[in-house]
Amino acid sequence: MRRRDFIALLGGTAATWPLVARAQQQPQRVPRIAVLIPGVAADPENQNRIAAFQQGLRELGWTDGRNLGIDYRWVASGADGMRSAAAELVALVPDVIFAVGSAAMGALHQVTRTVPIVFAVVVDPVGAGYVDNLARPGGNVTGFLLFEFGIAGKWLELLKQIAPTVTRAAVIRDPSASGGIGQWAVIQAMAPSMGVELSLINIRDAGEIEHDITAFARLSNGGLIVTANPLAAQHRELIIKLAGDHKLPAVYFERFFVAGGGLISYGANIADQYRRGAGYIDRILKGDKPGDLPVQAPTKYELVVNLRTAKTLDIDAPPALLARAGEVIE
Repeated sequence: MRRRDFIALLGGTAATWPLVARAQQQPQRVPRIAVLIPGVAADPENQNRIAAFQQGLRELGWTDGRNLGIDYRWVASGADGMRSAAAELVALVPDVIFAVGSAAMGALHQVTRTVPIVFAVVVDPVGAGYVDNLARPGGNVTGFLLFEFGIAGKWLELLKQIAPTVTRAAVIRDPSASGGIGQWAVIQAMAPSMGVELSLINIRDAGEIEHDITAFARLSNGGLIVTANPLAAQHRELIIKLAGDHKLPAVYFERFFVAGGGLISYGANIADQYRRGAGYIDRILKGDKPGDLPVQAPTKYELVVNLRTAKTLDIDAPPALLARAGEVIE
């Protein structure tokens, strides 16, 4: 090679070195996910669920602050607050959004039909229009059912099994929750065959809860059915206290009510839904489309009984019921 050709080649190669160095130093884009949750972050139960969510991500190789960014929005109450938080998260242009509950999913559905969304703790995604069907959701949404409506009938059955003298039941629901109508309808359909007269308590705030439960308790042989809704979860300490003060046997939709002093619960493990949600987020980040991932039902339901509470209510829990329980708190 002639000297001047060698010098030209050397100069041309050297000129590319800064470009190569800059390319090597260019950081890879970190995927971002957004999380929209009803309630407050300081709630111990919410902390447990988020811990399960983060653990699920870590088990799949994702760590917040290292190779993943997570933006959380907590909404204590109110449709306006949920819509505002949903719009904020969509504006961040995340790779995928994790939506907890029907209120969060409904708000996000109004804001975007393109950003991938994984939901959990949603009752009727087909009826609400979030997905086309459970097996092939289509669109940008998939996730995990809290339960099928038939479980509401099981709550009434359990109330009669643990407290056979109950002839009146107050059904507590949030009228703004999309699944409330379906749960109420199932309980209504079963009540005549169980010999139970129903009262509907629509809750909106703590004052209304206390007034309505106290009024219901003035007559004898009453019991409570607390249907699945975020407001009941937020006011669970008050509801449990009122049930105890008025000697009302009560059935709840989730274990943490019973751990907090409630009598009996039957429902899905919600922390497990957070963990399973992390699995779908992992698949979407790796290229799967939400519309191709089937909506999944709970893999198991938990029956939990608090014998300490049963004793304070002068209830002898039937041995057959205790034998079926996954957990008995003594």
